[in-house]
Amino acid sequence: MAHDIVVGVDGSPEGLAAAHWAAQEAERRGTGLAVVHVWHRHPHPPPYIPLDSTEHDWAEQLLGEAVRSVRAAHPDLRITDWLVCDATVAGLLKAAADAGLLVLGSRGLGALGGFLTGSVSQRVVGRSTRPVVLIRAGRSAADDHLPATDGVAPEEIPGTPYRQVVLGLRTDRPCDELIEFAFDAARRRGTGLSVVHAFRPAPVPSVPLVSAAPEGPAPVPRPQAQELAEHERTVAAVLRPWREKYPTVPVTETVSEGRAAVVLVRAAQDAGLLVVGRRGVEGQVGAFTGPVTHAVLHQVGCAVAVVPHD
Repeated sequence: MAHDIVVGVDGSPEGLAAAHWAAQEAERRGTGLAVVHVWHRHPHPPPYIPLDSTEHDWAEQLLGEAVRSVRAAHPDLRITDWLVCDATVAGLLKAAADAGLLVLGSRGLGALGGFLTGSVSQRVVGRSTRPVVLIRAGRSAADDHLPATDGVAPEEIPGTPYRQVVLGLRTDRPCDELIEFAFDAARRRGTGLSVVHAFRPAPVPSVPLVSAAPEGPAPVPRPQAQELAEHERTVAAVLRPWREKYPTVPVTETVSEGRAAVVLVRAAQDAGLLVVGRRGVEGQVGAFTGPVTHAVLHQVGCAVAVVPHD
């Protein structure tokens, strides 16, 4: 199952949405799909388990329903099912240890969109050594494509252009795994890549007070053009080898003053996929996603890929 895509299902609508997104991604990559359900025995069966059934039977039925739904929509895709008896987080991490990608569902936050990342998804994202994609409940294949002005039939969706991929880029410690994931995602979709970099301007030196009143209104402090230009040159230099490696991917670079999370949420409003990084795996105790990744997971409505890196 090496390099296949793994998706975790739990009988919820968001889990099923994740399964169908993962199937589409597997087709784009030319790989197989492993549909995984993790269950564990309770001292007393939960109330949702029928009296004439066991927890194992219930888990098997849940997994089978998800697999049948995906197979019906993707009859040519190689699909395997995997029933795992383990703690949920540990089981998902083990199942995805050799995978190319782990996909999970996440409940939306109503009209605000975004994700309600519970303890399971939060811990999986914070501990996984593989890229993890979170899919919001209710998201369909059509949401990854640009809307058609005159409407589009379901069978016409694949021919509609994809929404762009957005990459959140740090220039102080650029990461090859993160950048390549975003470029590759854009290439497979035949769409553009929007690279977004946010910076906080250097503090403006204080001006000594003078006795005489200044003429005209006091100047409003703002980022100096030189500082902005330096960040733009750095972004261009980081991306130059990747533009050469992926010459067919149209790339736009946006450098903005402000908080990274705020800038990324704004940039991803019309995106099909947002790609962010999570630094630090080796020697790390507990789950940690970082403030920017944590913020976008709670506020962005499109699919979000979290790529771990050193």
